[in-house]
Amino acid sequence: MVAERQSKRRRIAWWVVFGVASVITLLALTLVLAAYRNDSAIDAARGSANAEVLSVSWDRTIVRFETPDGAEHISQDGVLYPGGLEEGQVVPVDYAAENPNLVRVAGRSFTLTFLPVSTTVLFTWLVAGPLLYLLRGRRPSGNGRPAGATLR
Repeated sequence: MVAERQSKRRRIAWWVVFGVASVITLLALTLVLAAYRNDSAIDAARGSANAEVLSVSWDRTIVRFETPDGAEHISQDGVLYPGGLEEGQVVPVDYAAENPNLVRVAGRSFTLTFLPVSTTVLFTWLVAGPLLYLLRGRRPSGNGRPAGATLR
């Protein structure tokens, strides 16, 4: 009875670890697809401008730029691919003409997401893989011996 409960707990733990690792992987892939979609929207009707970096924080970088019609825009959602930007810096940006809030640093694209996403997925499975191996259930092989047992 105790062995059955322990086996059930191991199975549940296995599924939890597998589920968390799978969700992280799915979210990472979704991030790449979302970045591709944003780039496609910008490329479909691209506007270009020079933007001033207003603020840089861990979660977003805000820029201000002017469109050809004279309207000033401040990217409330932040600029895409902001690596290396500093407050007060003036940088070239591309934006979606239909949605000037969708802005990226000129010359940068969704391919910049590949390295962080792939390393996140790699390390997720480097942790999950051994855990899944340790939590795997020992099932009888059909001959009365545990799976993997050898004859001597």
